[in-house]
Amino acid sequence: MVVRDVRGGATLRRVSAPTPTPTPAPGRTRLPHLTAVLRGGDEDRVTPLELFFDLVFVLALSQCTTLMYHGPTWLGVLHGLLALGVLWWAWVGYSWLTSVVDPEEGTAQLAMFLAMAGFLVAALCVPLAFGREALLFACAYAVVRVAHVALFFVASRDDPGLRRSIIRLGLATAVGVGLLFAAALASGTGRTLLWVAALALDMGGVFVIEPSGWRLVPAHFAERHGAVLLIALGESVVAVAVASEVRIGTGVVVASVLGFTVIAALWWLYFDVVALVAARRLGHAAEGRERNALARDSFSFLHLPMVAGIDLFALGLKETLSDVDHRLAIVPAVALVAGPAIYLLAHVAFRWRNVHRFSGQRVLAALACLALIPASRAISALATLALLAAILLVLVTYERLRFAELRARLRATPASARA
Repeated sequence: MVVRDVRGGATLRRVSAPTPTPTPAPGRTRLPHLTAVLRGGDEDRVTPLELFFDLVFVLALSQCTTLMYHGPTWLGVLHGLLALGVLWWAWVGYSWLTSVVDPEEGTAQLAMFLAMAGFLVAALCVPLAFGREALLFACAYAVVRVAHVALFFVASRDDPGLRRSIIRLGLATAVGVGLLFAAALASGTGRTLLWVAALALDMGGVFVIEPSGWRLVPAHFAERHGAVLLIALGESVVAVAVASEVRIGTGVVVASVLGFTVIAALWWLYFDVVALVAARRLGHAAEGRERNALARDSFSFLHLPMVAGIDLFALGLKETLSDVDHRLAIVPAVALVAGPAIYLLAHVAFRWRNVHRFSGQRVLAALACLALIPASRAISALATLALLAAILLVLVTYERLRFAELRARLRATPASARA
C-alpha cells in the first residue's frame, strides 16, 4: 500500500508482514500488524528518534572508556576495544536499517525503543562484561540484534534482493550472538578468545553477502556516521570533567585546554572537508553494488578505528588530568598518543577508499604522534599532551594553508550538489 507523507511530501510505502488476519476472539484485542514505513529516495533527514538512539550510544562509549580506565593494562585495553567493536557493530546495523525504514512510523518506532533499552542494559554491563555480568550483557545484546534483524525482515517483504541479504545477515548475527553466550559460560583466556571470534565472524559475515542487495539514502547515511563521530568527540570532552574530581590548579587548567585543543583538531580534520568529500562521493557512486560496498568499507568499517582512536585518547586524557605533573604509565601513555595516530591513519585509509588519494601529511603526523611514546616515559603527562597538541595544530595549519583554494570551493558548493 502506498501512502503520502504529509510532513515532507515524500512518497513512502507501508509494508506488512504476510500474516493472516484472524477473527478476534471475544474479549480480546487483536494485535496490530507488523508494519514498516520505507523512506523515500530523497528523504535524507536524520530524525529526532535516531538522535535519541545515538545518545544511548554515548553511554556505551563512556562505559568502554571506563572499562579500560579501571583496568589500565593491555588486557583491559583489549577488553575495552572488543566491547566497543561489538557495540559499534550493533549501532552500524541500525544506521543501515534507518536508511531504509522511517524509525518514527509503524512497528519501527517500538522496535527502536526496545533496542534502546537493550543497548542501555548492555552498556551498563560493559565494565563487568568480561566478569560477572557477561551473561546479562549477552542477553541484552541479543535483544538489540534480534530487534534489528526482525524489523529489517519485515521491511524487506517487497524487495527480494534485500530479503536475501537480511537472511544472510541473520545467520551471521546468530553466530556472533551465540559466541557471546558461549563466552559468558567460559572464563579467562577462553572468554576473551570467544569475544574475538564473535566480533570477527559477525563483522566478517557481511563480506559473504552480495552488496547490491542493500538499500540506503546516501546523505542520511553519511550524516548518521558524522553524528556518531561527534558523539565520540563529545565523550572525550566529558573526560575533561575528571578535573572536577581533583584540586583544580594551574596544571589541570592547562591540561584541560590542551586536551580540548586536541579534540578540536580531531573535529577539524574530519568535519571541515573530509566529511563533505565523503558524503559527495557516496552520493555520486552508482546505486547498488558500488554505493553499498563504498558505504560498507568507508563508513561501517573505517569509522570504527576513528571512534576507537578517540576513545583511547579519552582514556589517556583522563589519566593525564588525574596527575598532570607525573609521568604516565605505559598503557595510558600509549593510549594518549596512539589514539590520535590511529584516528589519522583511519583517515588516510578513508580518503584512499573514497577518492584514491594518499594523504602523506597525515601519515607523517601519525608517525610523529607514535614517536612520543618513548618520550612520554621521560617527561610529565602535561608535557606529553602539549607535544601532541602541537603536532595536530601543525597538521591543521598546514592543511588549512595548503588546500585553502580547494576547501573554499568545496564549502561554497550547495549541500544538495555535494550529495
